[in-house]
Amino acid sequence: MLGAGVASGSDGPVDPARVALFAALVLFTELLPIRLLRGFELNVSLSFVFALLLAGGPGPALAVAAGAGVIADLLQRKPLWRGMFNGLQAALALGAGASVLSLLDPDGHTRMYASPRDMVAIVVAALVIFVVNHFAVAGALALHQGLPLNALVVPDLLLHGTSTLMMAILAPVLLVAADRSLFLVPVLLVPVGAVYFAARALSESDRQAFTDRLTGLNNRAWFHEAAHIIIGDEASSGRSQGFAVMLIDLDRFKEVNDTLGHQVGDQLLEQIGPRLSSTLGERDLLARFGGDEFGILLHGVPDSSAALERGGQILEGLEQPFPLSGLSLDIEASMGIALYPEHGTDVDTLVRRADVAMYLAKESRRGAEIYNASRDPYSPEKLTMLGELRRALEGDECVLHYQPKARISDGAIVGAEVLLRWAHPLRGLLAPDAFIPLAERTGLSRSLTLYVLERALKQCRLWNDLGLDLSVAVNLSVRNLHDGTFPRDVRRLLDETGVAASSLQLEITEGTVMADPTRVSRVLQILRNMGIEIALDDFGTGYSSLSYLKNLPVDELKIDRSFVTTMCEDANDAAIVRSTIDLARHLGKRTVAEGVEDQAVWDQLAKLGCEVAQGFWLGRPTPADDLTRVLLQRESPGPALLA
Repeated sequence: MLGAGVASGSDGPVDPARVALFAALVLFTELLPIRLLRGFELNVSLSFVFALLLAGGPGPALAVAAGAGVIADLLQRKPLWRGMFNGLQAALALGAGASVLSLLDPDGHTRMYASPRDMVAIVVAALVIFVVNHFAVAGALALHQGLPLNALVVPDLLLHGTSTLMMAILAPVLLVAADRSLFLVPVLLVPVGAVYFAARALSESDRQAFTDRLTGLNNRAWFHEAAHIIIGDEASSGRSQGFAVMLIDLDRFKEVNDTLGHQVGDQLLEQIGPRLSSTLGERDLLARFGGDEFGILLHGVPDSSAALERGGQILEGLEQPFPLSGLSLDIEASMGIALYPEHGTDVDTLVRRADVAMYLAKESRRGAEIYNASRDPYSPEKLTMLGELRRALEGDECVLHYQPKARISDGAIVGAEVLLRWAHPLRGLLAPDAFIPLAERTGLSRSLTLYVLERALKQCRLWNDLGLDLSVAVNLSVRNLHDGTFPRDVRRLLDETGVAASSLQLEITEGTVMADPTRVSRVLQILRNMGIEIALDDFGTGYSSLSYLKNLPVDELKIDRSFVTTMCEDANDAAIVRSTIDLARHLGKRTVAEGVEDQAVWDQLAKLGCEVAQGFWLGRPTPADDLTRVLLQRESPGPALLA
């Protein structure tokens, strides 16, 4: 094929000066490649190489193309295999083009650029060169990246094909000019340059559409496109070894921005990509989805245990400190994992379910979590329940139960914790765990909290009117404390019910605080300035530090029941309870012991100086009317014994 002859542009040998000029132009343009997003490179050198092919056959064209390509690769320090592949690819493409020209002009006497009829041969030869070149490069890239061939053939087909055709059409014009005078050739660099800059602009537009500007990584749109192609190939081939979609979110990244500034935060994000890339294989996909969230498609993951193992290895890559503006910063991350095809057979489903798993990982602080349909608030069953819960709030199916809190010094009932129950028409009375997590992950959290607050404050007013001096304690979620309108809503409800702010207590957990300590503390301070008491629930089971506790605007520490219930049998639990009471006393905060289930624990708490107790020994959560009746019938102080 390489020896196939084509008609020259003249009856004599090819002009050496013309070859030298075109060779210089080929080398120059080879040093200015247009790099497409998926691995292709465009060069306007084709105009000059194709002109040599028309004028002198494949010999001079291939010699110039190969020589200029080798020199350009050496100057750009490309690997040797790239140069060898490019040379072979050029030989195949030019040989195919030369064969087409030979077939269309078997006698070899026609000047291939002299008449309109010759343009047909030129266009056909150019198309053949393009097809061979495009498919050869696409095939090599597909093998290297582990992608199906159509994933690389189709996306850049229009840009690559149009550019090739335009450069080929310019080739005979260059030859006509060179026949007149070689000094006319530089004038024709203007249209060649126009093709170059047009292709470069289109390439840059494509790159920007699929590239994250800050990190240089591919973005969410590219990830979805690439993953969609891979999933389609896996489904059609039937030979999948399994893969996983992973979403990674940095923990407390907002604190970095708020404390050190957005510039440092950007520096951190720029370093995340290389860290993650170093743990991935060549076929794996990595993209920045936005903010501090990154997506990974990992090949060769047959099951959950393999996914968790590989996920742990990826997270380990982030454990080494990051050098940022003279600081050494430790970063933790949470990962959600969804498996193909177990958790989904399309990219949208897999990404969404990995996102659900990621939030579960944040809540559990386990690093990585596999998607679990039973904990998905967006599963069909949960979405149905969400709609039912909205209607339940409108129809008063949600009812409040109250668990009494007693002052240990005299046994007087001083307040009650509000616990929500859902009287579902088909499922019966549902405990909070069955629906509260669903509401907290959706926009229903605010409505649910205001529903509870309004009814709890109305009940508190009824108790006050009966001469019962009780406060009510309502649990808050992290969404409530991220809602800038929440303090105003509380103020409005207090005014509407006529309840003193001191009769309302709002309970938060350590996890709620640690989600965004600065923001939460600011909102809590606003509420506390209104006269509302703040309690820190489940103290001792979270991950908050004493430095946060020192500055946190709370009035009460609630010692978790896991320490209180067994404190008379377990010396370690007793030590934790005692230390917590001492700590609270020195910080000027009150202590409440949860999980009091017998007289022995009550007496031990009294000796340690705990102020308030709560638990089944005092009374189980009960409707307001039942609690009211018992309180009005009490004739002497002491534990309530409402069980």
